[in-house]
Amino acid sequence: MAEFLYIHIPFCIRKCNYCDFLSFPYDHDLAQRYTNALCRELELKKVFAPHLKTVFIGGGTPAILPETCLEQVFSVIRKQYIISPEAEVTMETNPGTVTREKADLLLSLGVNRVSLGVQSFSDTELKILERVHTSSEAVRSAEILLMAGIKNLSLDLMYGIPGQTIGTWKDSLHRAINLFPQHISAYELTPEKGTRLTKLRDTGVLVMPDEEEILRMSSLALDILQEAGFEHYEISNYALPGYRCIHNMNYWDRGEYIAVGAGAHSFLDGCRARNANSLSDYIGKLDNLIIPEIDSARLSPADRVREFIMLGFRQREGIPLNDADDLNLDITTAAQQLIEDEFTEIINNRLRLTRKGLAVANTVIIRLLQNLEV
Repeated sequence: MAEFLYIHIPFCIRKCNYCDFLSFPYDHDLAQRYTNALCRELELKKVFAPHLKTVFIGGGTPAILPETCLEQVFSVIRKQYIISPEAEVTMETNPGTVTREKADLLLSLGVNRVSLGVQSFSDTELKILERVHTSSEAVRSAEILLMAGIKNLSLDLMYGIPGQTIGTWKDSLHRAINLFPQHISAYELTPEKGTRLTKLRDTGVLVMPDEEEILRMSSLALDILQEAGFEHYEISNYALPGYRCIHNMNYWDRGEYIAVGAGAHSFLDGCRARNANSLSDYIGKLDNLIIPEIDSARLSPADRVREFIMLGFRQREGIPLNDADDLNLDITTAAQQLIEDEFTEIINNRLRLTRKGLAVANTVIIRLLQNLEV
């Protein structure tokens, strides 16, 4: 049985040029129909996860939903599931959608962790990313959430933005730290296929920072955030002690979870499944009480090994060698040259990336998989 629940709310004020997540412009009537369908799916899937340790509501911009829809969703969760008293309940939101009234509502519903999509504290960089908020609005949103009583605030930042410099990235990091969040995610901006950002790059309208600059920005984040007391516990994630994201750690540990909402992915009993992307298909199936999964595949032994390596290396503690033995993998022998080249090291019976290895993580993963003949 899974103990982790993800809920996808695919509505935004406007889709940013780099975003390849499933999202649609907000429409009030459609949002209500979607909420009704979402609640039906929650009821249908309760058998797979009757007890919950985490609830993560992502998007899109989930907090864009009106109060009645949010109350409806949480009412169904409380009625259909048994939620641990210590459960981590996360809501993603964006600056510009945060008000004191909305913050008070989230707290009253049981949300105890908020992930705020700041991305940058440079107004120039925010315009390049086509964000709808300003840096001052980001600061105000964080302050509202903290003053309302949110005691677990995560800020999302991006590096590798066209026009970004070491100086502006350093400024964003320090301004984030000065808001006293408990968690900071620092992601490299990667142009994804089909996004407007990729088109702007390919046509020369925007120029991405070069690889050397990207590595400098990544290294700077590591130094500044660790100096400020944050643990680097996953390639892109930093937390004060005791504030790691429990929900995401389950993903990286290859734990089971259920997911509801259009395009949402679940992992149960060795199978990965995906819901319909189309809102009309998603809502239509649930109007007829049909779980809207369109893809389902059981992982092959090779798939399991690849996930074990890739997700294990995402975590700073690395790959547990005891678990590797359970998969009949001789990781130590396969990684011997990587260890000698100082790309990996064994600490506490785990194989992990060194700082040198972090800079070329994808290459290290490929070499290890090749050595394992996967």
